Amino acid sequence: MLIVQKYGGTSVGNIERIKAVAERIVRTVKEGNKVVVVVSAMAGETDKLISLAHQASSNPSEREMDLLLSSGERVTTALLAMAVEELGHKAIALTGWQAGIITDAVHTKAKIEKITGERVTKALNEGYVVVIAGFQGITEGEGEITTLGRGGSDLSAVAIASAVNADLCEIYTDVDGVYTTNPNIVPEARKLDKISYEEMFELASLGAEVLQTRSVEFAMKYEVPVVVRSSFNNNPGTLVTKEDKDMEKVVVTGVAYDKNQAKLTVVSVPDKPGIAAKLFKKIADANIVVDMIVQNVSSDGQATDISFTVPKTDSKKALELTEEIAKELGAKGVNLRDDIAKISIIGVGMRTHSGVAAQMFETLANHKINIMAISTSEIKVSCLIGAKYTELAVRVLHDSFKLSEG
Repeated sequence: MLIVQKYGGTSVGNIERIKAVAERIVRTVKEGNKVVVVVSAMAGETDKLISLAHQASSNPSEREMDLLLSSGERVTTALLAMAVEELGHKAIALTGWQAGIITDAVHTKAKIEKITGERVTKALNEGYVVVIAGFQGITEGEGEITTLGRGGSDLSAVAIASAVNADLCEIYTDVDGVYTTNPNIVPEARKLDKISYEEMFELASLGAEVLQTRSVEFAMKYEVPVVVRSSFNNNPGTLVTKEDKDMEKVVVTGVAYDKNQAKLTVVSVPDKPGIAAKLFKKIADANIVVDMIVQNVSSDGQATDISFTVPKTDSKKALELTEEIAKELGAKGVNLRDDIAKISIIGVGMRTHSGVAAQMFETLANHKINIMAISTSEIKVSCLIGAKYTELAVRVLHDSFKLSEG
C-alpha cells in the first residue's frame, strides 16, 4: 500500500516525540508499505513565531509572515527525516514547494491550485520515506512562499494523498478518533468507527477541531479514504469515507460547538433591493467568510436590521468594513457582539427523519437557553446562543439525542 501519514504539532512536539513518530513510520514501511509523511510545526512553534513577528512590527506584512511561519514545518521535516535515517531507512525532507504544492497568491490563507508531485513519486520509487512540510506552498508565477492557514497541514496531507494516488491517508493527532462531541465536556462521548465525508465536513466547519474543513472537502471531492488516529497509542481510529445505508439509520451523529464567532448587526438599513449584495460583496472582497445571516422583516417597508456572523479573529476588520458600507447605505449604525457561540447537531439521518430541529429547540428551551439565530442544511441544524451556555447546551443535546448509547 501507499500510505500518506500526517502528524500534528503535539505528535512532533519534542525530539522524543519525533523519534517515536520515526519508529512508527519505519514500522509501517517494514509492513510492506510505501510511506509519505506530512508534518506540522512542533507544538507552540507557530505561536512563538507570530509573537516574534509582532515584537518586530506592529503590523507585519502577510508576505513576510508567510515566509516566517513556513519555517516551523521545515524544522520538523528535517528533524524527522534525520530520525528515520538514524533507524536505518532512507528518508528525504522536502518543503511544500519542493513537493510541488502550487497555490494561489492569497497570503496566510492560500488555496491549493495543483500538486505536481513528480519529485515525491520519484523519491518513493527510489525507496525513500518522503517527509514533506505541511501548511505551505508556492505561487506559480513569481514563486512566492504561501501558507494555507491554521490546520493547513491536514489539507497538505489529503491533497498529496490524492496527487500520488495513495491507498490511505492517516491523520495522526492527540485524539484517537472522531467523537460524538468533545469528551472534555461530555465524558460519555463515544468514538465513532466511521463517519461520512459530509458529516465530517459539517463537524469540522462547525467547530470540531479534529480535521481541518478544507481537508475534508478535498477528501470528499477526490474520494481519499482518511483515518483519524492517535500518535500516542495503537488504537484503531475513525474512518472518514463515503456514506452508506447504515449511516442513515443514525439520526444525529454528533454535537459541535464554535466559540470563535462574532455577530455584527447593521441597524435600520433601507429595505430595498441590492443592499445586502453591496454589504456582503465588500466583506467577501476582504476574504472574510460570512456564516449565519438573519434579516428582520421590515414592518413599515422602510428599514430593517441585518445580522450576520464572522470568525471572531476577523471581527475587527469586518466591523471597520461594515461601518464604512453602513454609512454609504444610510444605516443608523453597526453593533458588534462577540460573547456568542454556535451550537450544532449533525447527521445524515436527518434527511429521512422528521422532528429533529424541533427536538433541539425544545431541549434548549427546557434549559432556558435563548436562540438568537438558526441556520439549517440537509444534515445539520445550528443555533446561535450566548457563549456562557455553550457547555450546558452541548451536554443536554448530547443526552437528548442519546449519543452515548451508539
